[in-house]
Amino acid sequence: MAQLKVLISAYSCRPGMGSEPGVGWNIAKEVAKHHKVWVLTRSDNRPMIEAELEKNPIPDVQFVYFDLPGVSWWKRGLQGVHLHYYLWQVKAYFVARILHSEVNLDIIHHITYVRYSSPSFLALLPVPFIWGPVGGGESAPKAFWQDFNQRSKMYERLRGWARSLGEQDLFVRITARRSCLTYATTKDTALRLAKIGSRNVQVLSQVGLSSDEARQIVQHSLVEHNCVRFISVGRLLHWKGFHLGLRAFAQASLPSNAEYFIVGKGGEEAELRSLATDLGIASQVKFLNEVPRTELLYQMGTCLALVHPSLHESGGFVCLEAMAVGCPVICLDLGGPAVQVTPETGFKVFARTPEQAITEIANCMACLAKEPELRAKMGEAGQRHVKEFYSWEAKALLFSRVYEQSIAR
Repeated sequence: MAQLKVLISAYSCRPGMGSEPGVGWNIAKEVAKHHKVWVLTRSDNRPMIEAELEKNPIPDVQFVYFDLPGVSWWKRGLQGVHLHYYLWQVKAYFVARILHSEVNLDIIHHITYVRYSSPSFLALLPVPFIWGPVGGGESAPKAFWQDFNQRSKMYERLRGWARSLGEQDLFVRITARRSCLTYATTKDTALRLAKIGSRNVQVLSQVGLSSDEARQIVQHSLVEHNCVRFISVGRLLHWKGFHLGLRAFAQASLPSNAEYFIVGKGGEEAELRSLATDLGIASQVKFLNEVPRTELLYQMGTCLALVHPSLHESGGFVCLEAMAVGCPVICLDLGGPAVQVTPETGFKVFARTPEQAITEIANCMACLAKEPELRAKMGEAGQRHVKEFYSWEAKALLFSRVYEQSIAR
C-alpha cells in the first residue's frame, strides 16, 4: 500500500476520550500507521494531544493547531459553538490551501464534527475529498411524540428546522457535490445526503474501539450471570426513550426479583422516577448517576441486555461497548444502534407506535430471561462482531483502500 499524503480535518480530537473527540483522535492515529498525515484541529486540543504524544509518539503525523480570535467568547452556549465551528471551517480552508501548496496533498478527509448539515470548505481544494462519516439526519417518529411534553416537542421542531436550514446552505450542497465519497452514519442521513447532491454515499458507523480498549472491555465479560437484570445508559433526555424501557420492564413476564439499572443524569430524571413509581416498579429500578467507565462495564457484564430504545441517534457508542463486553442489545430499528446491532448480537424492534414497541421490547426481555443460552450466544456473537467490524485498526485499513481508489478514479 503506497504511502499517501493525507490531510484529516478533526475539529474535535482528543486522546483517551469517547464521542466526537475520540473519533477524531483514533482515526488520525490509526491512519498515520499507513500514511503521512497532517491533522487540522483546534488549539485547545493541543495540551492533551502533545501530552499523549510525549508518552506515545506517533511517526508520520503532524498536528496543525489554529483557532479564531477571542475563542473563549465563542463557547458561550450551543449556538456560539455552532457558529465557531462554521467559521473555523472557513479558516481551515486557507490553512489547508497553504499546506497543499507546500506538500502537494493526495487526499483530504473530513472526520469531525460528525454532522452533515454543516459544510467543510476543504472540499473546495483541488484534491479528492472524502466527507464523513457524518450524521444528524435522524428524526423521532411522529407517533412517539405523544409521550413528549411541550418543551420536548419544541426541541424536536427546532432541531428539524435547524437541519433543514443547513441543507439549504449553498456551501453544504457544494460539500456534498464535490465529495468523491460520503460516509453516512445511518440510512436516514444517507437519504438526506443524496437529496442535497452527494453522488456516492455509503453507510458506515463512526464509532469504534481500539484493540487495547477491546481487550480491557472483554475482561468485564467474565461475570457470573446469577440475576435477571437489565441496564440502560445515557443522558436522561426525552429522545433517549428510557420511558419506553421502563414501561416494557413493567409489562414483561419477569421474576419478581428482576432489576433494571438506569445509568446517567439529565432533565428527565424526575419524570422517569415518577413513572417507575406509577408503574409499581420503583423498588426494582435503580437510578445511578454517571459512574467510572470500569464500573459501568462491570455492571453491563452482570446484565442480560442493554436496553437502548433511542428515538434518534447517529452513534450509540454504548451499544458497541455492550457488545464488546458480551451483553446483547435491545434497541429500536432506528439510527446508529440499528446499524451496529445485528440479529445475531441483539434485538432490533420496529418503531411503529409506542405501544407496539413497548410490547416487543418486553417480549425480548422475557425471552432473554427464560433462555440464558441465547444470552450467551448473542454475547459471543457481539464480541466477534465488534472485533471484525468496529476496531479502529480495521477502519483505518478501510480508509486506506478507499484513499487509493479515490485517487485512481
